[in-house]
Amino acid sequence: MSEGHRITIEQGAQHVRVERDGVLLAESRRPLLLRETGLPVRYYLPPEDVRTDLLTPSENHTYCPFKGTASYWSRPDAEDLVWAYPDPKPDVAQIKDHFCFYDVAVVSG
Repeated sequence: MSEGHRITIEQGAQHVRVERDGVLLAESRRPLLLRETGLPVRYYLPPEDVRTDLLTPSENHTYCPFKGTASYWSRPDAEDLVWAYPDPKPDVAQIKDHFCFYDVAVVSG
């Protein structure tokens, strides 16, 4: 990590749901909470808790110098709705293959 930039990951117990247009895309009670300097907390959900059958892999990829290369998935009405790091950098290895959505509802703590 560069000086002044931090990423911490902890196991959460929040009940997290992701819905889009009334369709439940993910629900988990075991998200990983990723906190990164200057960014909002992100919830990385285990693949077993995500309806991957409702998502289509995207052609898009982005690179983060701290986390690695992200792959994206879309819905017909929402391009690049969710991303994951199939081969994350060693410092954030815990998030491997976990899915992160832009819009997450925390149902309870």
